[in-house]
Formats: sequence, C-alpha cells, structure tokens
Amino acid sequence: MTASPPPRLRVTAWTFAVLRRCYTGEKPWDVLQRAMRMLAQADGHLTPDGHLTPDGRIKHGRPAGRRT
Repeated sequence: MTASPPPRLRVTAWTFAVLRRCYTGEKPWDVLQRAMRMLAQADGHLTPDGHLTPDGRIKHGRPAGRRT
C-alpha cells in the first residue's frame, strides 16, 4: 500500500502576486513551507528544534499582552 500524495495547495490571486513579485527565482512551494514554519514557531506550535508540540502549544509563563 502506498501513501497518498499531499493535497494540492490553492492560493489566492493576491498570494500568487506576492510570491511572484517578492520571491522571484524561488519555488512557491518552498516559500510557503518556510512561511508556515515561521508562523507555527511564532504561534508556539513548534518546539525550538522544529517538532510539533504534543498539545499544540508551548507553555509559557504569563500570556503576552497588557499587564494590569
């Protein structure tokens, strides 16, 4: 039994324009993978070594935001 290929990603016209204009010479898939990794790290869904967190988030002390 073989694994099914990953689903094809559809992007909006705006996203395609950004990819074409800002990342010329790079494969769109590579740019989008890099962006997803950066977003997941910023949101705390990846450990510092790049693995998914078991519960989906890294536990930090106090949540960021305004202190009262």
